[in-house]
Formats: sequence, C-alpha cells, structure tokens
Amino acid sequence: MGTNGLEKKHGMEGDPDLQFLLQGGDLLKVRSSSWKKTRYYRLQEDCKTMWHESKKTFRTKQTFSLDDISALRMGRQSEGLRKNTEEQVDGRCFSIIFKSRRKNLDLIASSEEEAKQWVNSLQKMVSSINNLSSQQKAEHWIISCLAKADKNKDEKLSLSEMKNFLRLINIEVDDEYAEIVFKKCDTSNSGYLSGKEIEHFYDLLTHREEIDVIYGEYAKTTGFMSPDNLVEFLMKEQREKTTLADAHKIIEKHEPDEKAKEKKLLTKDGLLMYLHHQDTLVLNPDHKDVYQDMSHPLNHYFISSSHNTYLMEDQLKGPSSTEAYVRALLKSCRCVELDCWDGSDDEPVIYHGYTLTSKILFKDVIKAIKEYAFKTSDYPVILSLENHCSVEQQEVMARHMSSILGSALVTSPLGEGMPTDFPSPEDLKGKILIKGKRLNKLEASFAAEAAAADATDVTEEEESNDEDEQKEEEKKKKLKLAKELSDMVIYCKSVHFHSFEDARKNQSFYEMSSFKEGKAENLAEESANAYIHHNVDKLSRIYPAGTRTDSSNYNPVPLWNAGCQIVALNFQTSCMDMDVNQGRFLINGKSGYILKPAYMRDTATEFDPITLTRGDWLKHKTLHVMVISAQQLPKVNNKKSSIVDPVVKVEVYGVPADVAEKETKNIENNGFNPTWNESFQFDVYVPELALVRFVVEDYDSTSDNEFVGQYTLPFNSLKLGYRHVPLLNKNGDLLPSAGLFVHIMVVDAE
Repeated sequence: MGTNGLEKKHGMEGDPDLQFLLQGGDLLKVRSSSWKKTRYYRLQEDCKTMWHESKKTFRTKQTFSLDDISALRMGRQSEGLRKNTEEQVDGRCFSIIFKSRRKNLDLIASSEEEAKQWVNSLQKMVSSINNLSSQQKAEHWIISCLAKADKNKDEKLSLSEMKNFLRLINIEVDDEYAEIVFKKCDTSNSGYLSGKEIEHFYDLLTHREEIDVIYGEYAKTTGFMSPDNLVEFLMKEQREKTTLADAHKIIEKHEPDEKAKEKKLLTKDGLLMYLHHQDTLVLNPDHKDVYQDMSHPLNHYFISSSHNTYLMEDQLKGPSSTEAYVRALLKSCRCVELDCWDGSDDEPVIYHGYTLTSKILFKDVIKAIKEYAFKTSDYPVILSLENHCSVEQQEVMARHMSSILGSALVTSPLGEGMPTDFPSPEDLKGKILIKGKRLNKLEASFAAEAAAADATDVTEEEESNDEDEQKEEEKKKKLKLAKELSDMVIYCKSVHFHSFEDARKNQSFYEMSSFKEGKAENLAEESANAYIHHNVDKLSRIYPAGTRTDSSNYNPVPLWNAGCQIVALNFQTSCMDMDVNQGRFLINGKSGYILKPAYMRDTATEFDPITLTRGDWLKHKTLHVMVISAQQLPKVNNKKSSIVDPVVKVEVYGVPADVAEKETKNIENNGFNPTWNESFQFDVYVPELALVRFVVEDYDSTSDNEFVGQYTLPFNSLKLGYRHVPLLNKNGDLLPSAGLFVHIMVVDAE
C-alpha cells in the first residue's frame, strides 16, 4: 500500500522531483519580520499530502493537501514576504498560495537552486494531480485512505483496520456486515487481506449498481457494448448526435481492457471511464470556452463584480490585502473596488474608512491588478474608485495608474471623435477602465474650452447604508477632484440616480449610477421593465447595504433579471449568493462576461420578469431531474465516528415564476455511495435567465443541515441524460473525488 501504487497512478515512478519531495527538507517559515522559524517539510507516502513539523504541543493538523494549492510564486511576490524580508533574499523566497481562505505559506530556502527545486517539484505534482481524471482521482483517494488505514504499514488489512478504512471513506457499517465482506475477500483464511484480496475488496467497494443497470440495457453484443450499442445509448439516453465513427473513437480513448478494445467493444469499466470524462459531465463542454458573441456594446453583458475587493474578511476589523484582489481576479471578477484615502508620505491607501480594517498602499494594489488582471480572462477590467483623497493624493493616484498600467489603461475614447455607444468587450481586450467622478461631460473634452478645466468641486457619491433618501442628500459632501484623475474616466462616469425619466433625458450613455441593494431590489420589483430599458442604454452597479458589516451578501438574481450588469458581491464571503454568482459566470470561458438575452438588449422590449407578459422570452420547458446516487462525499467534520447522512437539494433560480426547490430523503450513515433514485419536476418559463443548483447537505433532525458541496450552472448549459455532477466546497473549489450521478431531461411544455 506504499508509494509505488500511487507513483504509478501519477505516471511518476522514480521521478527525481517526486523523490525530492518525499525526502523533504528544512525551510524557513516567515510570519512576520520577527517570526522566522525553521520547519521540516516533506511529501507523505500518499503523494498528495504535505507534512510539516510543528512546535505547538496540541497542533493536530500539520498537513495540507496538494489539492489545496492554488499557485506557487517564486521570489518576494507575496505581501508578507515583501513586508517581512530583505531584497537580497529574493531568489531564495517562494510562496504557496492556497485556494481556500487559508493564509499564504511564505518560505525561504537555503539557496536559490533549492527554492527553484521546491517550486518546480511542487508545480509538477500539482499539475499531475490536476490532470488526473475524476475516475483516477477517486481511485487515488481510496488508495490513499487504504494506506492511512494500514496502521502498522505491513501492506495488509486486519478486520479492525478495514473498519477504520470504511470510516475514513465515510461509510458506517455494522460489525456483522463488515465481517461478511471481510470473510468474502479473505480467501486465504489468514485473518487479514493482502495483495489480490485487497483488490477484490476494492472492486466490491467501488461497484456501481446503477452503472450495471444502464450497461445491461445497452450491452447487447455477447454481454458487451458494440459501437452500434454505444450509438444507441448516446442518441437515446444522452441526446447526443453521434456517428459510428464517434463511437469507435470513444472506445479507443476510454476502454481500459486492451482485449475488448481490439474487438471494438466497450466494457462496463469503459462506459464508467467515459461517463467520468470532463466533456461528458453535466456542463455542456461547448460552453466551457468563449462561445458568445463578444462584439456587442459593453453594457449588453452581465459583468462579474466584487464589492470591497480589498477585504479578506469582515468590514469592521478584517485585514485588507492585495491578495484579495489577486483571488477575485483569478476567479474572473472583472470589476473591482478601490476605497481610496489619504495616506502618510503622500502615498494614498486603501481600506474601509472609519473602521479598524488594515490599510494597504494604493500603488501595491495597482501593481497586483496589472499582474493578475488578465490571467484568467482577456476581457476588460473596471476599477471602481471610491475616492476620499485630497487633490494632491488624487494626482499621485493618477500618476501611479498611468506609470504602472501603461498602455492597458484607457485614457481616451476608442476610435475617432466623440463615441455614441460603449465599445465591446472584444474591442477592450487587455484594457483597464476607470469608473469614478468626472469634472465635466466627456463631450466637453472634444471642445476647445476643455483646456481651461482645473481641480473643481464635484459631489462625492459615497456608498451609504442610510435608507432615508433625504438624509442621504444632506450627507453629500463636496469633493475637490484632480483634473489628472478626472480625465482618466472615459466610459464609466459616476452620477447620482434621480429617476429613470431623468436618466433618459439628461444622462449620456457613459454616465452610470450605483444603487444600494435595497433601492435596486425595489426598482427591480416595482419598475422592472423601466429598469431593463435603462440598462439597455446604460450601466448600473449594485452594491451591498452598509449594514452588512459581516460582509454577507444579497441574492444577485433579481438584479440580473432587471438587466443590471455590475452586481457587486463580497467575493471574500462563502455563501449561496456567491455560489449562484460563480454558476452564472461558469460558462463562456470564465471570461467574467455573459451576453444578456436579446430581449434585454432591445430598446422596445416589453419583457417584465415579474408579470411575464407573452413574448419571445417565454419558452416554457419542463425540467426532469432524477437524483440517482452520490460518490465519495467528504466528511463535514473529521471526527472518526462522524459519518455523513446526505440529503440532496435541487434548486432553480431565475424569474420569480421559476424559483423552486425540491429535496431527497436523507440516507443514514453513508457518504461513500448513497443511492436515492428520486425524481423531481420543475417548470421553467424563462430558460435564458434560469440557473440550476445541486446541493448536498449533512442531514440533522435537531438543527440546520450542514453544507457538504454544491454545483450551480445555467439552465441552458445542462447536458441531458445520465451525467456526473462535480461538487465544489464552500469556497467554490472542486472537491477532488466527490460527485452526484443524475439523469436529466428537458421537454417543451407547450
């Protein structure tokens, strides 16, 4: 059960990088300028878990999984290393950045060569794990649990070790059943399992009865699936247009048994391998890359947007960090917020004003944005400036943006003359736009008298949590605005919203308003069609109420239904609203831009998501979902005795008429392979705005269920037939081996 089986799984037997990590070594861990301590790090035998020594007596978790690593950065790139180390150690420094909200691990090696060796070796292992198929990840997980259960490392499993293993993989079995399985596998009657007996035990354990049933129905050629049988399965069940040539390719690619492959047959294992492949999961693979027309005006897209982007936690005392911008941008967020205040030494800072949140330098944030803006998506990034700075420090802000962002910064309209509409995301690829106050209309900059403009008063639009409009009017302060900063605002000029009529008469296309969630929700409910019309011509930004000091979120769906493009959420907070946001922007190459439906881009549209008057948006469908089974659900807490009692919820989000939720019964004490076979039906009236969310929870009869995993995707991106559904953890990262197995059907209801 040692490393060899796992090394083979990775195809890395005898690899020098793997051997280096297995051997491990000393590294200097950096927490502050005074806390730098040597710790020993090494890769455990499962080839997936890093162990490090800890001097804390009661520290139990001295490990982290390679699965949790988001990125490795060579040099003093992290905020911690830049602050706490000297420039001369740059070549010896590296950082491990985690997917979850876990803090970066900042480390210093004894030499530059050793630092490179650690980074290269870890990178190789991380990409090796990422390249495993979901089937291989499942096997990897089971093998590593078997290795963990083999307490005395003799590569044999006793009955008590087998029970321990079953608990590790989230199965509670009674002693009698465990003994029956054990005796069935212990063909040598030795009292322990080894070699082939463990393989037999593994086969019994991973047997998927539901796959047997599907396979049995279509395997009509001497007990196997022929290319003809496979075509029938794919066309009838999966609704895939398939040719015989496609079937031959599938067998060639996915069939693990060489003899069956020679005979052009697909075994049950081959079918399972195929159903686990990335391109056959529940998300339509054609929607993974950019597939929408990106040449429409910018305001015709929903734009993935963040609020208080600088915060890692809450809004009262949480830390501000450039890392928060990096995380949001890597999750394809395309509109980030910068809350700017005067700092010492003439350097503006970013933090949540009048609170105990920590401060970061404006220029450091701009550098982080420059570096990470286009790593996930090539499409434009909007910097939403909330400006509280003096004229002098505004000039510093303008200089920093100009020198750091260079040609990426849009400082004049694209094309010749005064524009009459927004450029498209395609036109703006690799560009950064500034949203903020402007001293004058953009038109004025094309007139001769523009040259005379200088620092002048403008009304400061502060995000306010005050529900009383009158008080809000009184609270407005006059802010002096530096011409250098004003001139950088081209397509996103902030203006106060008075009414839709006023906006229609007096606002230019590039003048946009920010609405706090309560005001926006009222407009979306009471004047939905007027709001949609407003958003056909202009941009709208929505932000959470200031009372959400815990950085909680609001439901973005009703605002999208009203055509609002920049619905800003607290990316730093894990919740259902962020899950739905991630689901909305999962498609179209994770570009952060989703084209609004045609009826939300039409100046004459009569669409109203509340009243749903008849129109081309009404395409009534019936969604049938059968929740069949789940595989390898993680434990909610790591107590040995704690086994998940899973329940599955299927939720639909969209226009009010489409919102619905159904749930299965709970299965007691089985997170490994629970089976439900429960069917649900949903009416979906406006498919283009609908999202489907699959949620797994640990059932609790006495308190709220605990979250296990979820997956959200647009209704129109669902694949039909038998599909595996991957699951994401609360931070939106993939749970490596867990998943649901469902059957999906969509029919026209009219």
